[in-house]
Amino acid sequence: MKALVFHIGADRYGLPLRQVRRVLPLLELKGIPLAPDSVAGLMNLHGDPVPVIDLARLSGGAPARQHFDTRIVVADYTGPDGRLRPLGLMAERVQGVQDVAQQDLAPSGVQAAPFLGQVAGDAHGMLQLVDVDALLPADLRARLFPAEAMAE
Repeated sequence: MKALVFHIGADRYGLPLRQVRRVLPLLELKGIPLAPDSVAGLMNLHGDPVPVIDLARLSGGAPARQHFDTRIVVADYTGPDGRLRPLGLMAERVQGVQDVAQQDLAPSGVQAAPFLGQVAGDAHGMLQLVDVDALLPADLRARLFPAEAMAE
């Protein structure tokens, strides 16, 4: 499996490449008043508003630092209606794509966050997979993808 590798703080994470639509440089985001801290804002993707989540904030840390290698990863997120929707993920230190052998993946043994999956070790340390569909708590999911907006 191929995974896009990035950091949250000092730790390495991977997002399965099959869930990645594109990787963009940091864009100017429209702020959303009264939004939770983990919502970085809205981006304009070809005329469509796409919510952007700050992965560092969502995981309980400080806001993502805006370095030259901080990116917005547009991922496929399964909405409440089962349809794939774009979701922006602000990720620090995006390093590129890495092969992760299925046989190298193992359960982490810790249920710290529902979006954290299996781990694999390599010469660079441990890499933990992120499940995009499990990223958003139910209340945030309902706020970002309200049912009335899903009916088309």
